[in-house]
Amino acid sequence: MLVVGAGPSGVAAAITAQRAGLRVIVIDKATFPRDKCCGDGLTTGALRLLDRLGLAPSSVPSWTPCRDVTLRSPSGRTIELQLPDDGQFAAIATREDLDDALVRHARSLGIEVREATEFVGATSAAGGTAGNATGNTVRVETSAGTIEARTVIAADGMWSPVRKAVAPEASAYLGEWHAARQYAHNVTGPAAHRLFVWFEPELLPGYAWSFPLQGGRANLGYGILRGGSVRTADSKALWQQILTRSHVQEALGTDAVIEEKFMAWPIPAKVTSSSLSHGHVLFVGDAARATDVLTGEGIGQALLSGILAGEAAATKHPARSYERAMKNNFFADHRMSALLGRVLASERLARGAMRIIDGGDWRKEKFVRWMFEDEARASAFTPRRWHRGYLSSRGAYAN
Repeated sequence: MLVVGAGPSGVAAAITAQRAGLRVIVIDKATFPRDKCCGDGLTTGALRLLDRLGLAPSSVPSWTPCRDVTLRSPSGRTIELQLPDDGQFAAIATREDLDDALVRHARSLGIEVREATEFVGATSAAGGTAGNATGNTVRVETSAGTIEARTVIAADGMWSPVRKAVAPEASAYLGEWHAARQYAHNVTGPAAHRLFVWFEPELLPGYAWSFPLQGGRANLGYGILRGGSVRTADSKALWQQILTRSHVQEALGTDAVIEEKFMAWPIPAKVTSSSLSHGHVLFVGDAARATDVLTGEGIGQALLSGILAGEAAATKHPARSYERAMKNNFFADHRMSALLGRVLASERLARGAMRIIDGGDWRKEKFVRWMFEDEARASAFTPRRWHRGYLSSRGAYAN
């Protein structure tokens, strides 16, 4: 199996396939460590998968567990939530550190990872395109030579060069969300240790965030729905206004310094209507457009899709097995997220939802676990996923 892309989805696919007995090569055009524009947040779902893959938090220098969460309603109501202390339910780690640690972990397991190796093109070993299922293997041209594989995993991001090569689309795809990130240092307010989510009226159904990192740093950013009330071109100016608001400054503290580097990126969230495979090629992570359409969270989805692809690669019919697994694990949750997103698009309904959440300790406890994907988004409506200890299980790394 050849994996194109050594981010979370690609490494998850590689480790899983190797465990199933396949020989795996991973290529990436970058040299690690490298920065990646991201909110850096790890949900409970993502943490459980990293634990399952064997990644040690101690191998990630910026790894910062977090239990305390503050939500701010469009009305200004604040709700303080706390995740359980039996294991880890939320953590923050820069993608520069996380992805580098995953690559090192893959290598420690004997997986060959070739950095500074760019995907150039792909053809079926029997001739024609790589989507020609009559060939038994795919021949991939890279900047460092040719690799032939039975299955290719496209883990190469939203703009996926592999997808463009094997299954070109008629129109450009821009993603469902637009997000941006800045870092801050000298954070002395509660944001130094507490995770904040601000539902600013202008951003709905999007939101702004502050995620704590070690050493008095924080990841600050926002996500907006493309085509919503705020144009992406105007969002940076609005963001600068939001940073001056009193509740944001109080969270960061008077000595906080917003670092100049500002990065923006599109978020693909179209998994139910995008092709998940093409012949012997399986698309995972952002290349599969698997991000949660409600929150823009993508690391947990990347890891899960990679694991499913790695498992499928070891079967007789990888594409068929992978598509079935993706439908079982993603489609109901995607539709539930889309429905909830329509609720949050209304300021009145968003305020009402916050009042319901703030209705007692039991509601808060269950909501915060659900918010951080302790269980799949639509699991309450998919009985096949019910289990003993629903929304009361131990967190990741509990041992």
